[in-house]
Amino acid sequence: MMNSSTPSAPESTNDMILTDDETAEELSADEVAIIFGFLSPYDIMHARVCTTWRDAAKKTVVPPSYESYYKIYNVRSYNAVRAMSTALPNLDQLDISDLEFSDLAGRFFSRGENSVVSLDINIISSFRKLRRLYLYKVEMHGRNLGLFEFPLLRVLSIRYCHNLKFDLDMLQGFPLLEDLDLIHVQQFIGNISSLRAFKGTLKSLHISRCLVRGNFMDLADFPHLKELELHDTAVTGDIRDIGVHDFPALESLCLPDTVHGGSEYKFQQISKVPSFMHTVHLLLQRTPTLFSKTCLSTAFNWTLSEDSPDWYEEDESEIRDPPFHLQFVRAGSRRGWSWCTSGYNYFSCEIHWLDPEPSCEIGDYGTYIDELQGVEHFVDFYRGYYQPPTEEEYHRLLRQLTEMF
Repeated sequence: MMNSSTPSAPESTNDMILTDDETAEELSADEVAIIFGFLSPYDIMHARVCTTWRDAAKKTVVPPSYESYYKIYNVRSYNAVRAMSTALPNLDQLDISDLEFSDLAGRFFSRGENSVVSLDINIISSFRKLRRLYLYKVEMHGRNLGLFEFPLLRVLSIRYCHNLKFDLDMLQGFPLLEDLDLIHVQQFIGNISSLRAFKGTLKSLHISRCLVRGNFMDLADFPHLKELELHDTAVTGDIRDIGVHDFPALESLCLPDTVHGGSEYKFQQISKVPSFMHTVHLLLQRTPTLFSKTCLSTAFNWTLSEDSPDWYEEDESEIRDPPFHLQFVRAGSRRGWSWCTSGYNYFSCEIHWLDPEPSCEIGDYGTYIDELQGVEHFVDFYRGYYQPPTEEEYHRLLRQLTEMF
């Protein structure tokens, strides 16, 4: 039988904290700070029940996790962060999104049910130990220098902040930067060579729809760079310049059409393509995952330029298009490429194989033969042609096809 004098357990952790202040005071602020390091910002704010624990909160470094970041998206969440700026200044991660109204003085505006409220952007600068900062659809005007002074920042992501003005040189305030993600920041400018300040730290670089220029090869000697995506920028260069020892850690690469060999690049001469494809093959042998499967299957949407002396108009009958597009093909482990048409009436020229034919003694040789037949099925109308036919040859092929019917 239970002794009726036995004290009952508190109904919650907060009840235990509130009824045992003396026990709480027995722990030092440093000891409590270690414990707080396992809690979310929400829990830490609620656990500050005495002076020691409030001091501990100020010392706590909240480790990165899904639960440990805080998001500003309306007035209420902004007010909570304003309180955290003094109570929990060592916040590790901050996410600001969907604040679409701003003025020239660096203030956010959040539209409530019946009014528009001004929110001061400078409150963010209070978190000096911030390591991850995410901005999404935040309409900030001007340069907002307070955003660029976080000496411990590792990750910076800015997306769809169209009026935020800054350049790559302003990133010098992040000496430990590892991941940089800039998408649709239309007022962002600079030369990619400015990123050389992060040679020893940068691991991932994603820039898209930004006014960035320079040569992507300026980053070739970055020892830790694993991901490099510069889609829809003004960056230039030539993929053929990548040497054996360049980009030693690179696992993923996406370049704009202003780079020779970038996505949607247009070739000026048919005769230059075979040597270029050989270079790409060497890159894939070094790093098989360098390009996504989707990009490889469509050969990055590479085509012959309409300004090329080799280009000509398709026939008015539209029976067969000229094969001015490029593709990579695979049969088993064997990779090749060819010129081809696009769209519904798909036909391919003969395949330029980049790998030797596998031995019939290997286990998956049957798979290779089956896939080879599938590839060669589309080498029909342009059989015998390893490159697009001349305009004269193209029209002769069309006449022959018409005569057959």
